[in-house]
Amino acid sequence: MKNENNSRVKIIPLGGLEQIGMNMTVIEFEESIIVVDCGLAFPGDDMLGIDLVIPDVTYLKENMSKVKGFIITHGHEDHIGALPYILKEVNIPIYGTKLTIALIEHKLKESNMMKNTKRKVVKYGQQINLGCFRIEFIRTNHSIADAASLAIYSPAGILVHTGDFKVDYTPVFGDMIDLQRFGEIGKKGVLALMCDSTNALRPGFTMSERTVGKTFDNIFAEHKTSRIIVATFASNVDRVQQIINSAYKYGRKVIIEGRSMVNVIGTASELGYIKIPENTLIDIENMKNYTDEQIVMITTGSQGESMAALSRMASSIHKKVTIKPADTIILSSTPIPGNEKAVSRIINELSMKGAEVIFQDTHVSGHACQEEIKLIYSLVRPKYAVPIHGEFRHRKAQAELARNLGIPKENTIIMNSGDVLELGNDSCEITGHVQNGGILVDGLGVGDVGNIVLRDRQNLSENGIIIVVLTLEKYSNQLLAGPDIVSRGFVYVRESEDLMDEAKTIVSEAVEECLKRNVSDWGKIKNVIKESLSDYLWKRMKRDPIILPIIMEV
Repeated sequence: MKNENNSRVKIIPLGGLEQIGMNMTVIEFEESIIVVDCGLAFPGDDMLGIDLVIPDVTYLKENMSKVKGFIITHGHEDHIGALPYILKEVNIPIYGTKLTIALIEHKLKESNMMKNTKRKVVKYGQQINLGCFRIEFIRTNHSIADAASLAIYSPAGILVHTGDFKVDYTPVFGDMIDLQRFGEIGKKGVLALMCDSTNALRPGFTMSERTVGKTFDNIFAEHKTSRIIVATFASNVDRVQQIINSAYKYGRKVIIEGRSMVNVIGTASELGYIKIPENTLIDIENMKNYTDEQIVMITTGSQGESMAALSRMASSIHKKVTIKPADTIILSSTPIPGNEKAVSRIINELSMKGAEVIFQDTHVSGHACQEEIKLIYSLVRPKYAVPIHGEFRHRKAQAELARNLGIPKENTIIMNSGDVLELGNDSCEITGHVQNGGILVDGLGVGDVGNIVLRDRQNLSENGIIIVVLTLEKYSNQLLAGPDIVSRGFVYVRESEDLMDEAKTIVSEAVEECLKRNVSDWGKIKNVIKESLSDYLWKRMKRDPIILPIIMEV
């Protein structure tokens, strides 16, 4: 599909470029739009009380008539997690491989959205036509089965999107990445390569998933008398398979604990992506019928998430599992950037309970290191390099690799979310910017918590709140009761009675002053109370709590 008439295809990332997570990229040509991935991000430390963050899809809503479908590369939360929220606003068909669609269906069932969402399972090598695009799914390896790269054939040229990938010559399940197909597509001439940058700073190759299996085997051999608890990512089916293999070999029963783990492993074993020997799995209720050396527990919480099973065990609030000094606990993951503190806290808590915690060599990444990224570039030989999936430092490192492989500097493009990149045979430029950003999800509320609410939460968490209550008589505006002062998170009232008495006096004087001047507008009275109290507290304590005056009338 050579580009006949200098037509240009647009690439518009709506997320996934400033952080690891929330991946979503719009590919547009004239009247056709396809969307690659639809992921969520987990909140940062400054997002108090927020559960998750999803991409802003205003651009898709404005161009609904052009949008043809979601193309999903694999079943990780940062690629499928936002679907239940975004399908409510942009209801278009979803295309993905077998396990990916099964995991998405699980989400849709939970949100009661199965009936009104079209889904189609695509096989590797199969091509689908959406508008003027033809999309081919190419087999890759990743830390979840059924991951795919995409070759997107457009009238302006071929785009290759790697999705998350690594090159694993000895995968635990299924076949290795289809390098031959990358080479064949490269020979046709590729306009742009959008490549995973997560490990672009790491030299060498990513180890095969199988190497972790050997480590597990050794740990099981050395710890025959203790109960073994392994925490890993729920979605890493191959990792769970290897833990089960070792458990079976050493005659142990396996318990799967943690909601997401139970969901994913259930789905994977129904579809035949994981083989569990008969009578190996037992229910957590039956744990008491076995001795410690007969048990392996596979659980969620390897990232220190406060509500996941391992955290609840570590802080002694898990209903069914109590950590004992003889336990061996394996953390089979590396901390995602930003989670390091939470992970070290869990390791400390578990160690204090006397358990042995192992976290060395028990994990390999699902992302390509530098040599594998170079391999893909050499096979695909793109005209333009557009690094995706990673923080700025990761994408910059990949741009360097691309330049070392002979791609001219002006043909490596480091984009930001919301940028509109227009690519043609002899042109590449960022021509505009569309609305983008994170929409915050808190409980059932989507987008109702914005910057102002977050700022208030920040403020409350740093400075506390003071509530001033007083009662005025209707018409005459006489002060009948109060002012009473209630404080939360500001000072401990019982020990600061004189401070509170003085604050009361300040407020009383301010109110009297207003009433003397016949100010009857409550808004003004509230402002005067706020200002005078705020001044006093700042002078006296150098603190600035949120002050909330409440006036009642009788």
